[in-house]
Formats: sequence, C-alpha cells, structure tokens
Amino acid sequence: MSDITVIVLAAGGGTRMKSKTMKVLHPIAGRSMLGHVLAAVGSLQPARVVTVVGHQREQVTQHVQELLPEAVIAVQDTQEGTGHAVRAAWEALPAEARRGTVLVAYGDTPLLQGESLRAFTDFHLGSRHVVSILSGRVADPSGYGRVIRDESGVAAIVEDKDASPAQATVDEINSGILAFDADFLDAALPRIGNDNAKGEYYLTDTVALAREDGRTVGAFLLDDVKQTEGVNDRAQLAALAKEMNARILDRWMKDGVTVVDPTTTWIDADVKLAADVTILPGVQLLGATVVDEDAVIGPDCTLKDMEIGRGAKVVRTHGQLGVVGAGADVGPFSYLRPGTELGAGGKIGAFVETKNARIGEGAKVPHLSYVGDAEIGEGSNIGAGTIFANYDGVEKHRTTVGRHARTGSNNTFVAPVTIGDGAGTGGGTVVREDVPPGALAVSSGPQRNVEGWAQRRRAGTRQADAAESASRDATPGVGEQPAGG
Repeated sequence: MSDITVIVLAAGGGTRMKSKTMKVLHPIAGRSMLGHVLAAVGSLQPARVVTVVGHQREQVTQHVQELLPEAVIAVQDTQEGTGHAVRAAWEALPAEARRGTVLVAYGDTPLLQGESLRAFTDFHLGSRHVVSILSGRVADPSGYGRVIRDESGVAAIVEDKDASPAQATVDEINSGILAFDADFLDAALPRIGNDNAKGEYYLTDTVALAREDGRTVGAFLLDDVKQTEGVNDRAQLAALAKEMNARILDRWMKDGVTVVDPTTTWIDADVKLAADVTILPGVQLLGATVVDEDAVIGPDCTLKDMEIGRGAKVVRTHGQLGVVGAGADVGPFSYLRPGTELGAGGKIGAFVETKNARIGEGAKVPHLSYVGDAEIGEGSNIGAGTIFANYDGVEKHRTTVGRHARTGSNNTFVAPVTIGDGAGTGGGTVVREDVPPGALAVSSGPQRNVEGWAQRRRAGTRQADAAESASRDATPGVGEQPAGG
C-alpha cells in the first residue's frame, strides 16, 4: 500500500448548508467532516494526499495544513464536475508522483472508516481492474447511479435519470469513491468530455473509457454503505451526527463502558474511556477528554478536553481543559474552567467555580465559592462562600493556601496573598496580608448589639411587632422570680 495517492475532493460550495462556514468544515463528533475523512485516509499510510479546494479555499487550506501539513493542495477555480476536480489534483502532482494506485474520496462523508478503505484498496490491488468502484446495496436506489454488472465485472454506471426500467430495479449503487491504476487515469483524464445536461466532466465516465479500451472495471460491495453517505444540508448533518454518535457509543459499550441512556449521551470521536466507566444520562464528553476506570460521570455533565482520574465522580458539572484526580468528587453544579487541577481525593462542591487553580490532594472547596488563580495545599478546607479576589482591575494575581489550612466561611482573599500551612481564618474575614503558618487571621471587629433598634426604627412593621413580643416574653411578670433566681 506504500505507493498510493489519495485525492480528497473538498471544493464544492455546499450552498444548501446556508452557512458562511465551508460545508466540509462543519463539525461532527468533535472533528470537521473533512477531518474524519482525512483520519480514515491516514490509516492507509498513503505516499501522497491531495486535497482539492475551491470555494472558501483559505478556510479549507488552513484546516488541511493543520491536520495534515504534508498534504498537497490543488485549486479547482471553477467547479465543473468530479472529473475536472481530479484533473486539477493530478496536475498539482509532479510527473514522477503520478504512479501506483489512486484513490478518490470525498470530504463530506464523515462516517467513512479506514478499515473499509483498506479492504477496498486490497480488492483493487488484488485484481486486474484499472478502475474499481466502492459500491453498496440500498433498499431504495432512487437518485443514485446504478452499478450494472456483466460477466467480466462492471459494464457501466447508469445515472438514475438515464436508467431503463430494468436497470432502475438494480439496488447496487455507486458511492462515488473510486480506485484507479495511475497509468490508466493519466491517459483517461484528458478524454473525459462534458457533453451532458450539466456541461460537467464526470469521473464516472472513466468506466466507459476503460471498457472501450478493453480493460476491466470491478466493484467492491461494502456491507455498511452508510459510510459513504454524504452531507448536503444541516438536516443530513444532524442525521449523520446521530448515527455516528450511536456507533461511538456502541463501540464503547462493547469495550466495557456502561452508558445508562444512549439517547441522551454524546461522545466525540477522540474521547478515550477505560473499562468500567459509568456514564449517566445527559452527559456530553467532548474533544480529547480521557476518563479512567471506575469513574462515574453524570448525570448532566459537559466535559471538554478534561482528564478524569480513576474512581472519580463528576455530577452536573461543566468543565474544560482541566484535571480531576483519582477518587475526587466534583459537583453538583460546579464550573471547572481551563487550568483547574483537582488532586486525588479532593472535592469541588456545589456552586463552585474554579479557574487556573491547583487544588491539592485531599483538599476541599465544598460550597458556593470562586477560586481563581490559586494554589491550595493538600488537606486544606476552604469555607463556604469564599472568594479568591484575583483581579485588581488591571492584572491577575495569585493566592496560595498552604497545607491543612482551615479557612472560615464568607472569606475574601485579596491576591496576591499567602495563607501558611496549618493556618486558619475567621468567618467573614477579608485577608489582605499574608497569614503565617499556624496563625488565625480575623479582620472583623467585636460585635456590638444596638438594643431596641427594630422597635424604634421599624415601628409598625411585623419585624417590630415580633421584637416587641419577644421582649415581653423575656420580661418576668409581677410577683414572678426571674429565671435562675
């Protein structure tokens, strides 16, 4: 398979998508449609990959170069059919590279799998055919080109509108994915004409040219023909996204992952899951998220590019570009922003937001807090309602909390500040200066009670009435001894 050239057609405008984004760049399961095709193509380890671009070529070219820097970019200035596109790709290659086997694929077929392309290429290489067609059988072939066979192989591809009544009953269809002997393709491309209703150059005309030359054409019947289905509008994109997600979930469940409700679970193509992971309803695992064994995710989580450790539990949480250590607990209703690292056995609890924060092994931020630009040492506990005030209006600053510290509720840490190992803070404290190890920081003064304030300042209100009633109840009656007297 070393001398294979793959041509990926990605020049079409995709006008039915009604989008400023080029059709093949629309995402599905965490990759662009074109990205899925290039991944499948890559499994062949081809000598050359040529991507044909046209509409919005700058977008597509940049994307291809990010995914496959060694790819050759061919420009199809005007879209005049598949034969015209392949000719543009062929001419973009140096003469010495126009050899071996040529595979033509399409950038809008995201379900295409590398193993199917390998089987198809093996079929072509093991035959004497100068053209091979990747075909499939469908229940309703209406609208598809029919593969017409005879004793030597494929006699023709007949378009639906040109099919005779007998040909219209054929259920084997042309996927459009073709393999060629390079020498034949080199000679055939200049011979493809455009004498048809659309005035376009059709690559499938090479079948008739091969037969005219006395050469044979074969067809490889792909059982899973849905892999070759293309996308033309957003409804089809949604349908294939659902199909791809079902296939991804099926694969993970067969590998030992529990997915409680597949209908509400979405997992991207590049996510990695270990055996005995449990996914509860309403979960989205996106990007390059990795989940280790025995972890439980959900319900109702969206995690993107996250690393979840063994045995961790993440409940009703949104997280991105962070790490949750082994045995740690997160949620419910937590927001882990990029740069969050929670150590093994640690906790980020209900209504806690973290950003660029390292929370050490066994450390806890249990309730109603914001932790930004911070480092919290192992075993420390951050009291409820704590704010790490990291921004002075111009720059961000960092707060450091040492090991086994205990901070009170409703604290504000005004960064930059350090709370030492084993230190503590009182409830309601605003920490503006460093706290030495083992010290207790208290910023509020003694409490002062203003007696009778409600009766004087809120006279006539329920508050004042309640206070007055309580005062009477607390005053001993005539002839009674005070309590404890």
